[in-house]
Amino acid sequence: MSRRIWDISQPLRPELPVWPGDTAFEHKRTWQMESGSPVNVSALTLSTHSGAHADAPLHYCETAPDIASVGLEPYLGECLVVDARRAGAAIEVGDLPRLHSVDRVLFRTFERFPHDTWDNDTTAIAPGTIEWLGVQGVKLVGIDTPSIDPQDSKEMLAHKAVLKHDMRVLEGLVLDNVPEGRYELIALPLPVVNADASPVRAILREWP
Repeated sequence: MSRRIWDISQPLRPELPVWPGDTAFEHKRTWQMESGSPVNVSALTLSTHSGAHADAPLHYCETAPDIASVGLEPYLGECLVVDARRAGAAIEVGDLPRLHSVDRVLFRTFERFPHDTWDNDTTAIAPGTIEWLGVQGVKLVGIDTPSIDPQDSKEMLAHKAVLKHDMRVLEGLVLDNVPEGRYELIALPLPVVNADASPVRAILREWP
């Protein structure tokens, strides 16, 4: 029996909102069949943090592994989607349900994901929540916002807590139509050598 799939990725397109000052997405066809080429070929220009993406430890520590060096196991397996729309500025431990032994936790914070505009007022994950999740054995956290830290943060305390517990991070997920509960997560990063992150095609599959 086939299991339902939820695509939780953002469509990559020229209108894609990006972090202010970061590289805009561009897709340009370089070889075109209508011009006599036997195939169509394109070139992409984009930030490593475009759309749904996986942060490498290198993103927040200059001596840490790049995205090509991290293991894939954290990005594949059972996860819990948590509805955190009422959390306020940061998701605290008290906002969490009972985890019942789960390795991956994804947080929904948007009432409706902002596909066409950049939202400056987003929900972060409190560093203490990351610490608590790390102690529980959680190996990956994900969120629908562009960062697990506040956008104006200079200390990056949530990312530092992730580094301390050797956890992995997914950001920019689209969780609008995903009910709270357990799923199979598949969100593999590309092995881009020396890269601080990678876009992912993130999906959730109905848990058997």
